[in-house]
Amino acid sequence: MEPTELIQYRRALKRKNYSLHTLKSYMNILGQFIRWLNVPLSEVTRKEIGLYVDHLLRKRRTPKTITCHLQTIRLFFDYLINEEGRAITNPITRISLRLPKPLPRHLKDDQVRSLLAGTKDLRDRAMFMLMLRCGLRVQEVAQLTVDAVEYGRRQIFVSHGKGAKDRVVYMSEDARSALQAYLARRSSKAKALFLVQKGPMKGNPISVRGIQKR
Repeated sequence: MEPTELIQYRRALKRKNYSLHTLKSYMNILGQFIRWLNVPLSEVTRKEIGLYVDHLLRKRRTPKTITCHLQTIRLFFDYLINEEGRAITNPITRISLRLPKPLPRHLKDDQVRSLLAGTKDLRDRAMFMLMLRCGLRVQEVAQLTVDAVEYGRRQIFVSHGKGAKDRVVYMSEDARSALQAYLARRSSKAKALFLVQKGPMKGNPISVRGIQKR
């Protein structure tokens, strides 16, 4: 038999025009949680929530699924507190379950050639080569200055990179050639290495957003 709290919660969600799919999903998740509980809802604490997460992990639920469960349970307790006037504390105040990030995939040689063939602008080609060959991040490329590059040693001094740390990276020959070709055509004496080339911001350092839009 379905608990009274769930019946009332379903009615409240229907009044708010929640879809049938969402209603079924919420009721399924909350039903699992309530059946697992061995204490009344009014006595649920962060300890029970932690044990429930362990239970889901043992059942090999993915972090994404567990996060969905926690979000649904938190909304249910919000309803009990704010709409039913229950004098209880929401046991889920923050969801901090870490989701795994997929490993980055490297570009194949034919993909690199295709990208380079479609990149005619010397500045864009140089930026792309520094990210591809030297492992620079977009923000690091945007922050590069002309004097950070030492062509003789094929080195680039990266200031305040990831983790606010400085480091030295080495340029491949094709990355150095792309950078030299760009600078040979650049007339500005600005300190920043890569500049905006068109529009009202012409001559200013290119932004992270500007690189991402290329």
